[in-house]
Amino acid sequence: MNTCNNEGIIRPVRGKGDPRVGPDALMVMIPSELKYLVRQAQAAEIAFNNMNLFRLYGVSDGTDLSLTLSGPFFGAPHAVAGMEKLIALGARRIWAFGWCGSLQPDMKTGHLIIPTGAISEEGTSPHYPIREKTLESDAKLNRMLEEELKQQDFPFAKGTIWTTDALYRETPDKVKDYRAQGVLAVEMEISALMTVAHYRSVEMAALLVVSDELFDLKWRPGFSNPLLRKTSRSAAEILLSLAGSLTQNDTLKNHKYRPR
Repeated sequence: MNTCNNEGIIRPVRGKGDPRVGPDALMVMIPSELKYLVRQAQAAEIAFNNMNLFRLYGVSDGTDLSLTLSGPFFGAPHAVAGMEKLIALGARRIWAFGWCGSLQPDMKTGHLIIPTGAISEEGTSPHYPIREKTLESDAKLNRMLEEELKQQDFPFAKGTIWTTDALYRETPDKVKDYRAQGVLAVEMEISALMTVAHYRSVEMAALLVVSDELFDLKWRPGFSNPLLRKTSRSAAEILLSLAGSLTQNDTLKNHKYRPR
């Protein structure tokens, strides 16, 4: 008998021995920035069933993991596998952090971008039936992130980014076309994370740092630029602080005080 079932045969689950995580999880794409955040948060590595795919680190409140850091991730399929697992473990707010290539002349290496929407040229998103929903990040989380960046006097841009699996197929024609449309940057994961967030009904926001430039149809890598390291570390700390404060607020709201 033919039945209509959109769930996969293999499903993301919290396996035996897997931890239960808190509502906020940071997905860090860049290995060096993940190591930095783990040190900053004094997080401990956590054993779980999918350690062959990515690493998981936690800050504990004494019982469960109150804040989770994960990564590194490379490309949409890898990042989505991580996101699915985090959701299965209990995460409900996903904060993504990574680097991107600028498509706009006024966005140089070290510039910060909040992706509010995405153009998908990766192969993972089409497998998640979200009907006609627009690819976008969570407006409430974006507002919180904007306010935090403004308070700390960090200039940033917000808008649409281009996600592609094809690292070596960012052609001049594509760059010119997306630049003309006002697309801010190109990277490899965000549109897929937006799609899964819609499909799994979780909140998701991201912060990207421009690491290289393509807007003049030449590749200008900024990976050795000290400004990239400085800005990237500061931006990562902002995400860590924001996610941690939300988790702390949730803990306080859920705590029941008993009169003595």
